[in-house]
Amino acid sequence: MTVEKTSVLVLDCAEPVELAEFYAGFLGAETRIGSDPDFVEIVGNDGVRLAIRRDHGYAPPSWPRPEDSQQAHLRILVAREDIDEAEREAISLGARPVDTGDGNNGPRDVRTYADPAGHSFTLAVHPLPRG
Repeated sequence: MTVEKTSVLVLDCAEPVELAEFYAGFLGAETRIGSDPDFVEIVGNDGVRLAIRRDHGYAPPSWPRPEDSQQAHLRILVAREDIDEAEREAISLGARPVDTGDGNNGPRDVRTYADPAGHSFTLAVHPLPRG
């Protein structure tokens, strides 16, 4: 018999409530604070599940990190016709672009940002064209 499991990606930061509000606002989800105020969950429709944990010694990651292998990042999928609007939403909530692409000419299928705590995430067209 297999035990039922679920998973949640946990991001560390200095201020979990503020970062949780960023992701909840961007993903159209809600925040849930349980008995531990240093751990906040973000839960939404379509299986969105993320958690934010306070790290009292938190230092923001840098992107890209040529001296290290790539760290984990969120990949947020959107329809091609919605990517520009999703980008405006992310930036209005506090995201910072970190990769503007090659010359920023024409449509880009993947765009990289840092959230307010410095974690990288991407907006990506879904489904990606077959190539």
